Amino acid sequence: MFIWLFHRISGVTLIILFGIKILTSYFLFTKDKKPDWALSLHRHPVLDVLILILFTFHSIYGLRTIAIDFGYRNEKQLFWVANIVASLISAALIFLYVKASA
Repeated sequence: MFIWLFHRISGVTLIILFGIKILTSYFLFTKDKKPDWALSLHRHPVLDVLILILFTFHSIYGLRTIAIDFGYRNEKQLFWVANIVASLISAALIFLYVKASA
């Protein structure tokens, strides 16, 4: 039940976050005078890290759902494998993001 709910909430949240990124990109790349609010939102590291984490978990949980649809029945094992894999990928991506930002 947790994964079902998280998958729905993370999908909607990703749509909103990507919408914010696209909107701020529009204001930053098409206007001569760049608005401060667009610049601060576009370069906000918390939003970037949140996008990385949500995208990773959302995609891994989606792969878990596909495995269940194909007939894999050990859902408890899939839950732990999905969480471990998503956590490791998220940690690696955040490490690369912080390293590139420094």
